[in-house]
Amino acid sequence: MGSADSKLNFRKAVIQLTTKTQPVEATDDAFWDQFWADTATSVQDVFALVPAAEIRAVREESPSNLATLCYKAVEKLVQGAESGCHSEKEKQVVLNCSRLLTRVLPYIFEDPDWRGFFWSTGEEEDENARPLAESLLLAIADLLFCPDFTVQSHRRNNVDSAEDVHSLDSCEYIWEAGVGFAHSPQPNYIHDMNRMELLKLLLTCFSEAMYLPPSPESGSPNPWVQFFCSTENRHALPLFTSLLNTVCAYDPVGYGIPYNHLLFSDYREPLVEEAAQVLIVTLDHDSATSTTPTVDGTTTGTAMDDADPPGPENLFVNYLSRIHREEDFQFILKGIARLLSNPLLQTYLPNSTKKIQFHQELLVLFWKLCDFNKKFLFFVLKSSDVLDILVPILYFLNDARADQSRVGLMHIGVFILLLLSGERNFGVRLNKPYSVRVPMDIPVFTGTHADLLIVVFHKIITSGHQRLQPLFDCLLTIVVNVSPYLKSLSMVTANKLLHLLEAFSTTWFLFSASQNHHLVFFLLEVFNNIIQYQFDGNSNLVYAIIRKRGVFHQLANLPTDPPSIHKALQRRRKTPEPLSRAGSQEGASMEGSRPAAPAEPGTLKTSLVATPGIDKLTEKSQVSEDGTLRSLEPESQPSSVEGSPSEGILSWKSKLPLQTIMRLLQVLVPQVEKICIDKGLTDESEILRFLQHGTLVGLLPVPHPILIRKYQANSGTAMWFRTYMWGVIYLRNVDPPIWYDTDVKLFEIQRV
Repeated sequence: MGSADSKLNFRKAVIQLTTKTQPVEATDDAFWDQFWADTATSVQDVFALVPAAEIRAVREESPSNLATLCYKAVEKLVQGAESGCHSEKEKQVVLNCSRLLTRVLPYIFEDPDWRGFFWSTGEEEDENARPLAESLLLAIADLLFCPDFTVQSHRRNNVDSAEDVHSLDSCEYIWEAGVGFAHSPQPNYIHDMNRMELLKLLLTCFSEAMYLPPSPESGSPNPWVQFFCSTENRHALPLFTSLLNTVCAYDPVGYGIPYNHLLFSDYREPLVEEAAQVLIVTLDHDSATSTTPTVDGTTTGTAMDDADPPGPENLFVNYLSRIHREEDFQFILKGIARLLSNPLLQTYLPNSTKKIQFHQELLVLFWKLCDFNKKFLFFVLKSSDVLDILVPILYFLNDARADQSRVGLMHIGVFILLLLSGERNFGVRLNKPYSVRVPMDIPVFTGTHADLLIVVFHKIITSGHQRLQPLFDCLLTIVVNVSPYLKSLSMVTANKLLHLLEAFSTTWFLFSASQNHHLVFFLLEVFNNIIQYQFDGNSNLVYAIIRKRGVFHQLANLPTDPPSIHKALQRRRKTPEPLSRAGSQEGASMEGSRPAAPAEPGTLKTSLVATPGIDKLTEKSQVSEDGTLRSLEPESQPSSVEGSPSEGILSWKSKLPLQTIMRLLQVLVPQVEKICIDKGLTDESEILRFLQHGTLVGLLPVPHPILIRKYQANSGTAMWFRTYMWGVIYLRNVDPPIWYDTDVKLFEIQRV
């Protein structure tokens, strides 16, 4: 009965708040205590008992009541942090206040007139008073290391330990072993739940960013994140470490033991999700415009109290960029790889393993690690462990390609691969044979991880939905970047690459948009790199080029006169989509796979800002003889097809890099034809054997330098990441639905 009573009393208090026309005095404790002192309401109860319409009504009609409610709730959190929350009653008050603030804050943020409210210092104009936001954030930080509330107490008896809150060294109370901390505390369900409630409130504080429209100029940092990650927060280091270790040490229940997750509830997962979300938001930092010199990792290992760099410093970004011990990198990489691979675990018993749902947050975290800590990036690429990240990403890309609600997931997966492909080691690692069989609806092949990558990319291009077209440049850039290092492509993969060239070089496709010819340039560059640098092991590709030589001859003889161009464009109306033509028909798919499904009707999705073009996303570097890279000046883009089409086409047609392939065909085609006639051959294997032992040494043009298009940070991608990340967080927080039906501006919410 008690619980029903407390809900009733709480509801009465809410109604009083909305119906009182006179402001309630801040000193009227009997009134305000109804909201937190006598109740035991879960966060779900608070969301049900405090309807959106009533919060808005108080905001409009009794603004001083809403202001006092916020002041009093923050005051209670500050008192709880000061006292150390020793009694059960104090703990209950802290939880109730944090739930109430989680409910109310989005309605403060959605109204521009209220947005500055938490940054004011309150009624009494005290020069030294902190803004309300700062008091709230510092109280949350203290409460996250509160013995017997969110962390295990180290004391045997808790007599007279109230003053210890200030002298407590929170670095001894880090939540989980891992980076910089060796001790793994006993798991405690209550502590985990309390941490989760406070992290939910923290995330809600940070979510002011959702209520500001996206603009590339809005590089101004989120004031909530900026303060929380500053030296003002004495718990910044242990909190950063606690969040990172909690995520990377997590091992979903049931891992390896079928149905285990049905026997034991896994109370850790909600905390891990919340930790991952708070972590990626604190790391939302535009490295393109950053003035912090530590971001490139050069100051790794220096003392933390070095001379302050100019501009605001985000300690979380700083700590992340300065991790440098191999065992820490290993712990992080293994943890992220384990969690990303979790949804791929295939057993023959349906639903026997627990599937985690926060892989998008993990991908953002992995991106941030590679972007801010180059030593981590090089560590990832140093061994074939990078393949444990690659395979899940390819799985997600293949799985999401038909689902419009997962366009953001497709983008981040491709961005990560673009970042990795800028490093030579990534291409080298791809030569490792692919033997694990992840269930994917792609053709069966015997080959390497490079084959897997290209086959999945082919599938995305030929059978993904329309909104993925802007990614084609990125996908092919990745293939170009790794192509000089690919030792032997399978026949399946060779045919896929030729099929793409065939589709992209049809005259009407080439002439129908001014950028389309770039795709042909990329593919020709792939073939040239492989022929020039890896001819010996790639007889399958050479054979496929010989078989499809007509495509190259057709490109060399592309019509450039206006009547032919006009005719080709007319043909478009009669021809189906170029990429769904026969030729991409597939044989057997991998065991256990199911086709990528479109989004369920009614699925919500959040909009994303446009990503910059590939020329803005990357900068060209040349690989020198000794393997080092040097940046190249950006080229001027060829003129477009618009205006006078034939002039535009002439300008790029003359630049088509066909010499190497034409020379190869000139030398090899007569030899292959002669063998076929002499031996009456129709057998592919004989021709392949001949090509394997052939050589083109001295017959090809001098090898061109290897060009790598390396990802470069820019404010456009920083804005894209912000909208994507908050869109994910918005959609994933449904219980309680913290931001649903509030007036967010950073993105639009649409139903698929």
